[in-house]
Amino acid sequence: MVEVKKIDSANSVISGTIENETLENKKEKIAKNIAKKAKIQGFRPGKVPVKVVKKMYANDIEQEAISEAVKELLDEGVKLLEIAEMIAEPEVSKFDKKDEKIEVEIKVYTKPEVIIEGYKECVPEVEDIEVSEDEINEELENIAKSMSETKVSQKETLENGDIAIIDFTGYVDGEKMENGSATEYPLEIGSNSFIPGFEEQLIGMKVGETKRIKVKFPENYGSKELAGKEAEFDITLHEIQEKVPAEINDDLAKKYLNDENADLEKLKEYVKESIINRKKAEIYKPKKEEIVECLVKKFEIDLPEVIVEKEVEVMINNEASKMSPAEIKELQENPEKIKELREKLLPEAKDRVKLTFIIDAIAKAENVDVSDEELSQILYYEALMQGQNPQDVIKYYQENNLLPVLKMNLVEEKLLNKLLDDKRGA
Repeated sequence: MVEVKKIDSANSVISGTIENETLENKKEKIAKNIAKKAKIQGFRPGKVPVKVVKKMYANDIEQEAISEAVKELLDEGVKLLEIAEMIAEPEVSKFDKKDEKIEVEIKVYTKPEVIIEGYKECVPEVEDIEVSEDEINEELENIAKSMSETKVSQKETLENGDIAIIDFTGYVDGEKMENGSATEYPLEIGSNSFIPGFEEQLIGMKVGETKRIKVKFPENYGSKELAGKEAEFDITLHEIQEKVPAEINDDLAKKYLNDENADLEKLKEYVKESIINRKKAEIYKPKKEEIVECLVKKFEIDLPEVIVEKEVEVMINNEASKMSPAEIKELQENPEKIKELREKLLPEAKDRVKLTFIIDAIAKAENVDVSDEELSQILYYEALMQGQNPQDVIKYYQENNLLPVLKMNLVEEKLLNKLLDDKRGA
């Protein structure tokens, strides 16, 4: 006899009994199957008596019979509940073995019913994003500077922003520094690539001039032998070079966009779009937080207990990662503290799980999704940024079951952008 109870749209309980007679019949069938294949000394293959098999494999046979009976009970309950798909493994919440039967209860979890009517009320007003000609021109000038060419300067004296071609030799305590000299070294004045005070003292030097400067290595300098020490450098300036910004024309567009068919107008459109995206990211960030907060408050949905519990566990682990070994030990040895932490994190865990289901439902309504190809591209880009092998990064995400989480985060980002774009009529 199987009974089902639907607690809510996300949680149900299947209960029933497994009679001893049913169990014995299953054990007999399992034992016979084993007897056909078992190789036991003293018996020919396929001729092992069932009673011998029952005695030798008693525990294994009983466990298999119970597992089979529980699965049948679960399958029948799922059918009665008309569940198409479970979102987590079922949990046996009761297994009471009596003389004549076993009483079983199984908790099952499904995706909750989510009614999202009125979700657009959570999208705040978005101001128009405007880009002026001055902003475009300023960005074009920055691009021109970034693609500037270095040429020998006709200047007589070195200025900030110039590139000085120098020889230098360093001394500490009157002794020549190890690895403290170079010839014809190109140093951009104002780049702060040398120790503090070095570049500033070169300003005003003339080509061919040699001078000695005094500096002090920072206290936190990488080399302990030099940290905090005073030093002197002999400097000879051989040549002054200066960066000449590229001309803002069609050729710049072709080079910057890496497109032979590009022209200045196309570059201006690209720059305008880049500025809009930058402004949009800045404007949208707080508005996305508004939407999320509103959605969580606006909708009440049933939450699968097991998913909430898993989220609490994730949050506890995150908290533990910030703790010292002593704090972790104290937490582990004090069940009350773990209980307090669990209760403290539970409301946020529920909100997170709730938001996941709400976003999923709205994304479907808005036809927003992230393809496997998009996921791969993002992971590939992330790998390049970190100097890692893309295949290793993808493998790590797969092995740690992080792809679904990443996909959900990307869907949320894409959806919120779309809702805000639609609001401002983009």
